[in-house]
Amino acid sequence: MKQNLLLWQFSGFALSSLGGTILHFLYDWTNKSLLTAAFSGVNESTWEHMKLLYFPLLIFALVQSRYFKEYENYWCIKFIGILTGLIMIPVLFYTYNGVFGKSPDWLNITIFFISAAVAFLIETWLFYKNNLRCKRPWFAFLTICLIGVLFVVFTFATPQIPLFKDPLTNTYGINN
Repeated sequence: MKQNLLLWQFSGFALSSLGGTILHFLYDWTNKSLLTAAFSGVNESTWEHMKLLYFPLLIFALVQSRYFKEYENYWCIKFIGILTGLIMIPVLFYTYNGVFGKSPDWLNITIFFISAAVAFLIETWLFYKNNLRCKRPWFAFLTICLIGVLFVVFTFATPQIPLFKDPLTNTYGINN
């Protein structure tokens, strides 16, 4: 499997980037369907942009797991990759905005792609090293799933903090 690792990871980056891009528009394309709201972007908040990365990473991880059975630490590596990608989005966004003010749209898009790339680069490095001590891969998997539950719940019951605030409309969550 190690000989195909780079192909898998590059494919994951490409598919996750494409998937996230589609999810950015899916809610509007489906006439603001509540079903698509659960996993696609419903506004321009930082949280919703994190969701755009999370769901493609999760779907790819589920598919990839069928072929990466030789890695006992698979879900721990995926947890680290997903968490890294998700953390990168607000860190880069708020750092840039804190230093320079409002960021242009092209930079926000770039932040999404950089975050996806870093997630897959970290995973690739960890897969190659294959020495991560993972005592509870089931716990890593459950934590990944819990993150997904939070994305869905906070879409409909949105905390009123800046991470969830749409900078264009100054609203939170679904804005119908």
